[in-house]
Amino acid sequence: MSRGRFGAYGGQFVPETLMPCLFELEEAYSAARSDAGFQRELDDLLVRYVGRPTPVYLAARFSASLGGGVRVYLKREDLNHTGAHKINNCVGQALLARRMNKRRLVAETGAGQHGVATATVAALFGMECTVYMGEVDIERQSPNVRRMKLLGAKVVPVSSGTRTLKDATNETIRDWVTNVRETHYIIGSTVGPHPYPTIVRDLQSVIGREARAQMLETEGRLPDDVVACVGGGSNSLGIFSAFVEDRDVQLHGVEAGGSDEGDSATLTRGRPGVLHGAYSYLLQDEHGQVSPAHSIAAGLDYPGVGPEHSFLKDEGRVAYHRVTDEEAVAAFQSLTRLEGIVPALESSHALAFVQRELGRARGERRIVLVNLSGRGDKDIDSLEKRLR
Repeated sequence: MSRGRFGAYGGQFVPETLMPCLFELEEAYSAARSDAGFQRELDDLLVRYVGRPTPVYLAARFSASLGGGVRVYLKREDLNHTGAHKINNCVGQALLARRMNKRRLVAETGAGQHGVATATVAALFGMECTVYMGEVDIERQSPNVRRMKLLGAKVVPVSSGTRTLKDATNETIRDWVTNVRETHYIIGSTVGPHPYPTIVRDLQSVIGREARAQMLETEGRLPDDVVACVGGGSNSLGIFSAFVEDRDVQLHGVEAGGSDEGDSATLTRGRPGVLHGAYSYLLQDEHGQVSPAHSIAAGLDYPGVGPEHSFLKDEGRVAYHRVTDEEAVAAFQSLTRLEGIVPALESSHALAFVQRELGRARGERRIVLVNLSGRGDKDIDSLEKRLR
């Protein structure tokens, strides 16, 4: 693939004032990748601070409830420090920010997990931190808002547009443009202008490397299916990256099919366009204007997707599917009550797809690996309101 492109997708569609910053970041990342000292410090933090490696766990009772021969394994990213996969990326980008002598971090967040992870690494490295979050998400993810503030971050409510992740991203970019000299923007997913999609994918690829080795050790072979939810796309690319070349492994990305209020099914319903600095699939109307997105899961409530996912869709390497809010809530309840594991609503979309489509194995001992990208503490308040 050419620099900054995944087939036709990707690129750098940003104001001219940001180009020097992107060049600086690309140069810093290229140097860091070949710097043994940087890699040792990153690996040490992932083990001693984040808590890696996370285990793969055979969800035996959940598997049995499906009524077929399928065995469902969970990659337990919910067991990371801060409760989700987001910390993998934030630790690496904070190290890059320090390498570039940046003293301030900014971030967008929807579900709040990326905001919490950014606030966490800012505290760890002694940096200032500002997190932008839509007013709708502040209300439905209040536990994570409190955590960010406890960690010393400034949480800025965003009242424009749909007051969700897209609008929080817009405000974060405005801040970054204004304060680019001393500020590093930690993008939370595999979206945005080059080199961000590559950096985030690489930092999350630890999920896939671990999972691949763990499945070979546990089962003596690779899984038949690997399943992950897709919003911007970091947790899914993190686990898919280790299996893309294994053509016998079927890869499934699960988008938010939403409800009567709308959806966030960018890859199954959208078409290519430019959003937040990159050319990729996005939800848009007949005039090319970005359409509102909806999902019960705040982390999936985004009208775009990473450019590498767009490429993988066109290539046919990953199959993308939709799961409704109702199906996700049902899967949330199933895993919680059958396994004593409370999944994030984002991850519940992947579990719901397994229940709906892969529950009856097409052969004996069919193995499915699901990336459980985060825990569901943050979703309890909104779920209680829905389930009353």
